Amino acid sequence: MSDSSSTSISIDQMDYMNLLVTQLQNQNPLDPMDNSEMASQLAQYSMLEQLESMNTSFASALASSERSYAASLIGKEISFLTKAEDGSQELTRGVVEEIYNDLDGEIILSVEDHAIRLDDVVTVTD
Repeated sequence: MSDSSSTSISIDQMDYMNLLVTQLQNQNPLDPMDNSEMASQLAQYSMLEQLESMNTSFASALASSERSYAASLIGKEISFLTKAEDGSQELTRGVVEEIYNDLDGEIILSVEDHAIRLDDVVTVTD
């Protein structure tokens, strides 16, 4: 799985503070922003930052786990689907010789003359 495959919109602290200052400068002086509303916005922003941090940590842990799993497949026989000459799919078996990452960071297994994505492995035989 690749982080580049999913994009997220992130507001950094400086952007948020600029937005907050602009909001305070342009508020109606006869009806100013409620302090509890401002505190609520700050709390929501803090929660968003923490969730983004957790998401980054989980993505890193998942990538590490996938790399470890892929490395454990070296020397093992796997089965995977390939396209036959007639366009149909057939189950192919082979021994994983090496693993590497492609340009997008996707884990690729080298099996004889095939380059297989980790997600395309159907079965693993010890």
